[in-house]
Amino acid sequence: MAALRTLLSVLWLVGCSAQALASESSLPKVRALTAFVRVTPQDSARVVTDALVVLREAQREFADRGYETQTLRIVTQPLAELVRGLDEAQALRFLTQLDALAARENFIANIGPAMLQESDDARSVRLLERALATLSHLNSSTIIAAEDGVHPRVIHETAALARYLAAHSPDGQGNFNFTASAMLGPYAPFYPAAYHTGAGLQLAIGLESANIVQEVLAQHRGDPAGAGGELTRELTVHAKVAETIGNRIAAAHGWTFAGVDPTPAPLGKVSIGAAMEDFSGGHFGSSGTLTTAFMITAAVKAVAVKQTGFAGLMLPVMEDERLAARWAEGRFDTDALLAYSAVCGTGLDTVPLPGDISAAQLERIYTDVATLAWKWHKPLTARLLPVQGLKAGDHTAFHSPYLFNTVVHAIP
Repeated sequence: MAALRTLLSVLWLVGCSAQALASESSLPKVRALTAFVRVTPQDSARVVTDALVVLREAQREFADRGYETQTLRIVTQPLAELVRGLDEAQALRFLTQLDALAARENFIANIGPAMLQESDDARSVRLLERALATLSHLNSSTIIAAEDGVHPRVIHETAALARYLAAHSPDGQGNFNFTASAMLGPYAPFYPAAYHTGAGLQLAIGLESANIVQEVLAQHRGDPAGAGGELTRELTVHAKVAETIGNRIAAAHGWTFAGVDPTPAPLGKVSIGAAMEDFSGGHFGSSGTLTTAFMITAAVKAVAVKQTGFAGLMLPVMEDERLAARWAEGRFDTDALLAYSAVCGTGLDTVPLPGDISAAQLERIYTDVATLAWKWHKPLTARLLPVQGLKAGDHTAFHSPYLFNTVVHAIP
């Protein structure tokens, strides 16, 4: 009995320590509760309803523990499989119905990559152009590099799609719901790159934990070793909560838990850029930025949970208030972001570009991202935002609550 009492006391103390550690910092939000399913035009409503049962149960359990969930997300099989057997008119009607269902049920849909490999039919990209130009609740991607190498034909079609969406979607925001993806595996919870090619019934979780990065780096200014270790410990506390919830919910419904993406996603004033500046003592883009990016990424990769997705560092230019400001000041450019991506991620994200950028210029940018990703076998994406009618020096005027307007720069 004495041994049992001792064991219970130890377990109680461990539980209290973990709870205290979590309470020392503000809780991160849950950016993405993401379900992976397979649907057909005939069963899409039922499959979505079943997936939402799983996602909403997870959302309630997070809420019980004090965590706010931002978005529920549902990812289908790749686009060509999704609309197989339908002509273009039928496929557009089905996608329109799926978009309306997402709006009605308050989730974000992802219809998978339009092209995964060089041999895929480019007609899926043409269908995606028309869909993303008008349907605001759908997300998608193309895969521009994988284990078989860089995909130049996919890159060519991707550049054409980006130019089409710039010209034909409201404010060019169709490109906000699209990304080119390189070396990213399936079951990543973050959009627009999320995809799967399997049977479905998987659950993945992504946390918006840039606030944790802010707090830890502020406490360890100029001390990479201390900051890295503390950041891993703090992120692990919340990732463990997510893993516990994910495993329980998935098992209860006969699903598989794909894992947690511990990438500290920023949004607005919860700024990775500000955290990095406070730590390094210089503005984002100055010497020390790359080292700080590496330190954060190493800390993220050391989080001891089942990981999926990027497991790195997000530097989305227009989703992060400080990064948007520094971009406007000309403190960094696409080449600098690619340099940082060599040690972190996630590539080029929400980067505003002149509206007259040529397809050839876009292809060169996408190819650089694909080449870097393939060389180092690390996941990178390119979410590029050409803005129709804007030239270098002009200010963007996006109306999205998720974007901070900034200045368009020339692309060499």
